[in-house]
Amino acid sequence: MKVAFPVEENKGLDSQVYGHFGSAPCFIILDEDSGEVTALTNRDAHHEHGRCQPLNALGGIKVDMVAVGGIGAGALEKLQREGIRVFRAVEGKVRENWELLRLGKLPEFSAALTCRGHEDGSGCVH
Repeated sequence: MKVAFPVEENKGLDSQVYGHFGSAPCFIILDEDSGEVTALTNRDAHHEHGRCQPLNALGGIKVDMVAVGGIGAGALEKLQREGIRVFRAVEGKVRENWELLRLGKLPEFSAALTCRGHEDGSGCVH
């Protein structure tokens, strides 16, 4: 099983989980089966709001799950359509969120929890 964690800076498992999927500078990919931890640059970081292409962002790397502080409805739908489960991370490091995810303590994202934008002052729930 592979899990992607959007992060601001690559510090491996000590990276802080980023608050928003689409604008995260990079991702930490944790492969539970092999124990391998890799980092990759977000290839879709400079998109217009609402036009996130999450599979492009992950550079074609196949993952089973994503854990992130916030995500837009379009990106969530695109990931879910590919069978990728998306969980709401807590503020903290990849290591901490990985443990919470393994214990079943991170809630799975639904459309009601997604980011609705930042321009109109409505803000996000993350």
